[in-house]
Amino acid sequence: MGAGIRILAALLALALAATRCAAQQLQPNYYAATCPDVEKIVRDAVTLKVQQTPVAVGATVRLFFHDCFVQGCDASVILVSTKNNTAEKDHVSNLSLAGDGFDTVIQAKAAVDAVPQCTNLVSCADILAMATRDVIALAGGPAYSVELGRLDGLSSTASSVDGNLPPPSFNLDQLTAIFAANNLSQADMIALSAAHTVGFAHCGTFAGRIQSNAVDPTMDPGYGSQLLAACPPGVDPNVALDLDPITPKGFDNQYFINLQKGMGLLTSDQVLYADDRSRPIVDNWAANSTDFQVAFVDAMTKLGRVGVKTDPALGNIRRDCAVLNG
Repeated sequence: MGAGIRILAALLALALAATRCAAQQLQPNYYAATCPDVEKIVRDAVTLKVQQTPVAVGATVRLFFHDCFVQGCDASVILVSTKNNTAEKDHVSNLSLAGDGFDTVIQAKAAVDAVPQCTNLVSCADILAMATRDVIALAGGPAYSVELGRLDGLSSTASSVDGNLPPPSFNLDQLTAIFAANNLSQADMIALSAAHTVGFAHCGTFAGRIQSNAVDPTMDPGYGSQLLAACPPGVDPNVALDLDPITPKGFDNQYFINLQKGMGLLTSDQVLYADDRSRPIVDNWAANSTDFQVAFVDAMTKLGRVGVKTDPALGNIRRDCAVLNG
């Protein structure tokens, strides 16, 4: 092994060790002494937001994923661009993030800061993690304990997004590799993909599967016809369809049942059943909702540890989630 490769391997090992050390400092009762009612405050604000705007469910879950996979779970995706910097949220891969996801965090942050004991003591990163758990539970998914103690990131650049988010065209090997880079297994990846049981996707993300010379052979022909009718050539790029056509507002294992029927909307969805290596897990979770929920909670907990910052030199608690502290 060359000296350069050894140095790179050593640096990667140190970075992974630092991340694990930071993640070990997270704990569910982190705010017990400073803001003991934080989880109820966030839950109440999120419940109100979802009642007003149901699409906030999928939007918030997607926001959390896009945040954690770029520079770690540090709310850097919420920061707005400035005159001298283009932020993550304005990268082409993030332009489709729905505003209601951002607003869910902003509303919850405002509710927390309205309590004098809690003002400016709870990070936006932790609020996003709690809000994600809460929207999932409100949609019928599992309620679970969220580890807390993340600090908010000190930077957000569009260039940092490059290569860190899986496009909808990825195959199983590509998906497995990008999740492995975040210390997530293939089973974690499959479980987290089921977040597509809620939310929507714009026509352009799956147009190649239905508008070529023939419908993707892994897609159910009837479903392909329905999609083509809703997304014909030249359709308004703002048109979006439910990722789960059967139970679009419920967080359940219908996602896996859809895959068995050739009704995964994105290539990266349907490949989980089309590939023999991942199909057994899909079949298991299609038949066993409890098994899926246990795996999903475990994967979400691991996702919430990705690249977390607990060192004050690397992060702080933002007064405004969208703007760095002055």
